[in-house]
Amino acid sequence: MDTQTTPPTGIAARDIARHCAAYREPDVRSALGQIANTGLPYLVLCAAMIAAAATGHGWVVPFLAVPAGGLLVRLFIIQHDCGHGSFLPSRTANDAIGRALSLLTLTPYDSWKRAHALHHASTGDLSRRGTGDVATLTVREYLALSRLGRLRYRLYRNPFLLIGLGSPLNFMLLQRMPFGVGLPCRTAWRDVLALDAALAVLVGLLAGAAGGVLPVLAALVPTVCVAAWIGGWLFYVQHQYEDTVWDGPETWDFHTAALGGSSHYVLPAVLQWFTGNVGLHHVHHLNSRIPNYRLQECMDDHAMLGQVGRLTLRDSLRCLGLALWDEDARRLVGFARVRTLEAA
Repeated sequence: MDTQTTPPTGIAARDIARHCAAYREPDVRSALGQIANTGLPYLVLCAAMIAAAATGHGWVVPFLAVPAGGLLVRLFIIQHDCGHGSFLPSRTANDAIGRALSLLTLTPYDSWKRAHALHHASTGDLSRRGTGDVATLTVREYLALSRLGRLRYRLYRNPFLLIGLGSPLNFMLLQRMPFGVGLPCRTAWRDVLALDAALAVLVGLLAGAAGGVLPVLAALVPTVCVAAWIGGWLFYVQHQYEDTVWDGPETWDFHTAALGGSSHYVLPAVLQWFTGNVGLHHVHHLNSRIPNYRLQECMDDHAMLGQVGRLTLRDSLRCLGLALWDEDARRLVGFARVRTLEAA
């Protein structure tokens, strides 16, 4: 990984969290500016792709789906901020915008908000894995599995299956069902089915305007796939890197886990814009009420925040081989580590 400072723990991490608290006030002008500079271009690109597919110019769609997918990721970050109540000062406005954006992101707003809150409350706690995170076993847990159990876990952790296939499948299919959002069905069914009904109406209206459902699907499916691949990769590297932090309940500390267990993904400016500053994930986990458009300001005003958890694009590629938490070495390792331990 890139040269970095060891993350502060305990009292020092809480001191940095107090610094972050000063940046949690939303700015209406910035928020409305993001909606305009993201939502309007996205809708224009979608209209252009549907029109191209409907008039026999479908070859244009793949070229437009890439920037449209990037904009959809940015819209998801806005919905994410609304779920945290950080995008606008008004809770009512946050919820209204978040639910409206769920029609574009295909993500049930209220269910996702609850599941994501559980993720923030339990990040890095070995006793509370399984909600809103990438399933991660310890080395000991993996060694205790049967051969079939190990095969299942290795298939799940295969990055091409987890991200390449799993991310689009999650957004387009799993989140259409109450059990696919990480919460009990009785909690999620109303939210999920209401969104499914609204999506059916929206697709029906677009299909009526385009002369059929195929041009609509030809435009939207590639766009959602691009956004899902980007989003899935970002979600993966936010906590799945070698120097992340996991602890048992007896030693787990919220601020230490937030600062030490969430990456600072250093991206080129254009990618940071499209991803809504989500690469500054350590700052976000220290205080989830900071709007995405203030994360950079918060980090720039504290020297330590710019140094910890740094993960460059090149570094992040090495994260693909990591899959198990080594409790003895206190780092994320690959399956080769298991072979070494078994040989010993």
